[in-house]
Amino acid sequence: MTSSMVPPTAFPQVEQLMKIAGQFSSTAEVKSVSPLGNGNINSTFLVTVSPVEKSAAARFVLQRINQQVFHQPEQVIQNMVLLSEHLSTQAAELGCRWDTPQVLPTQQGKHFWLDENGEYWRAISFIEDAHVCETVENVAQAEAVGAGLAMFHRLISQMPVHKLADTLPGFHITPTYLAQYEQVLSQLTQLNQDSPPQADQTHYCLEFIKARKSWAHVLEKAKAAEHLQLRPIHGDPKVNNMMMGDNGAAVSLIDLDTLKPGLIHYDIGDCLRSSCNALGEETEDWQHVVFDAELAQAMLRGYLPIAKAFLTDADYEYLYDGIRLIAFELGLRFFTDYLAGNLYFKVRHPTHNLMRALVQFKLTESIEAQEGKLRHIIQALR
Repeated sequence: MTSSMVPPTAFPQVEQLMKIAGQFSSTAEVKSVSPLGNGNINSTFLVTVSPVEKSAAARFVLQRINQQVFHQPEQVIQNMVLLSEHLSTQAAELGCRWDTPQVLPTQQGKHFWLDENGEYWRAISFIEDAHVCETVENVAQAEAVGAGLAMFHRLISQMPVHKLADTLPGFHITPTYLAQYEQVLSQLTQLNQDSPPQADQTHYCLEFIKARKSWAHVLEKAKAAEHLQLRPIHGDPKVNNMMMGDNGAAVSLIDLDTLKPGLIHYDIGDCLRSSCNALGEETEDWQHVVFDAELAQAMLRGYLPIAKAFLTDADYEYLYDGIRLIAFELGLRFFTDYLAGNLYFKVRHPTHNLMRALVQFKLTESIEAQEGKLRHIIQALR
């Protein structure tokens, strides 16, 4: 999930972490617990143990679920349990390596540990001999990332969507974000209090959104008309949630908290949005942000041949809209938060969310300018 919210409380002391980790390790001694990754939602730690059996894992991941974001942590955990159970019978069909993080039980056989402060903790298996793909550096890597997303989608395509809880109601529903934006806008008594150049940049964002308000409903209208159907989706398949093996192939898609019913187009769009912007979403050089169509073509070349097994004709018709919409949606969220006073996303300076919005809107512009090319790529790969 693209968010930079601050975790609810500071990291616990090492002694407390060792004790909590011990709740998930009944037959092995906990040797160390250290922070893991750069995530800003859940608090994540790598636990090292001394396994009794040689075949047992020596490391696992310990996480505290951020209840400010996920209001029903047990649903988040149960979704992941359902996914693990489903994929245990599916992965062998791929004919290649694919690892899914497994939820590890407590000593009492539960899927989570509830501490004295009411915080939810869970343990999941650590994926060895793989690394996170921080950025896409070439077309070969882009194709591998696309294939990885397709493999994940193929594996979950037969998963009963009605069994999944919606852990983030409203997430990736663009009209909902548009309504929130309109509400914030209506509550501002004097909009342009910024000094130049912020006033000009704010005006650019306002006009950008205004010109696309009616189009922003495109996928939700297609869903309402039953042209598109709800499926299990990852919800946040940005490139740095993809894990790659030593041979360069994708071997896992992690950060599964946003697994939920949704439109597959949001996953595809988010993966391409995060992969095909060489400057990244945190750049302040927003004027020069472009969408790399060559990388997009490589990713779709990896994705679509595998996805033919589950995509419908209507799915193909709305692929371009999904790619365009997700960048617009994220820019809308950043700009709304900027207008509201930076209440949701963590910022390093007062105009940080404005800069982020500008990046996504320029990315959207670049996608729009290449609509013909992108539609041709999609059609050629069908």
